[in-house]
Amino acid sequence: MNDDVRNIVLGLVASGISAAAGWFVRTLLWRRQLRCKQIFFGLPAGSECLLVVNQDPSTNGWGVARHDAFALLEISALIKECGAHADIVVHDAARQGIGVRTEFCVGGPVSNRRTEAHLRSLLPGVAVATGHGGPEEGALTVGGETYRVDKGTAEYVLLARLTGPGGSRPVFLASGQRSVTNQAAIRYLARHHKQLAHRYGLDGTFCLLLKVVNSDAYGPDMVELVSDVTAAATTPAPSPAR
Repeated sequence: MNDDVRNIVLGLVASGISAAAGWFVRTLLWRRQLRCKQIFFGLPAGSECLLVVNQDPSTNGWGVARHDAFALLEISALIKECGAHADIVVHDAARQGIGVRTEFCVGGPVSNRRTEAHLRSLLPGVAVATGHGGPEEGALTVGGETYRVDKGTAEYVLLARLTGPGGSRPVFLASGQRSVTNQAAIRYLARHHKQLAHRYGLDGTFCLLLKVVNSDAYGPDMVELVSDVTAAATTPAPSPAR
């Protein structure tokens, strides 16, 4: 074998080794990222989770608002990526305790009784005006501040990862003032779960107040983080003075 042939063979061998090493490293990184994602969402491969579907309050019969349906589809994609399976349950038929299975709960307390229960039990510092009509409809109060709906211009949603006493699996809650804000919160969760896991830990608890800007023009894509309201939301609001 002359020098030219030997150099070609050695080059091919080196290229093969480099390609194999690169593939191996990429596979390890992908598996590590998937494992972190599964832990953060509480969705080990082959597990089941609860997907709680809300009711469109603007319809007389059973129905899901368009943006809420899109939010459910985005959650389903997350669940599939983790190799888990979803048990879809209507909000007023969910009878599962907190921490038994990972739960994704979409919709505010008007459209979702399960959300109402979670706010009472896990986020006692949050108040939502559930009356119909008037400027206070849907207003969200937390930490002494009230956030009112300006439809199509500025709307708010709570995005939370919560765990109950002794519970091993988290509850993910998207409680917004309109269905478009629910989808915006789920999209924010899907896009920023790595940063959230880095900041709060893979098993951390948080409650974020998000603002959806100009949804009439931009839909659920323009989202601003208003503040981390975890401390205020998880602490019972003081009783009004008599």
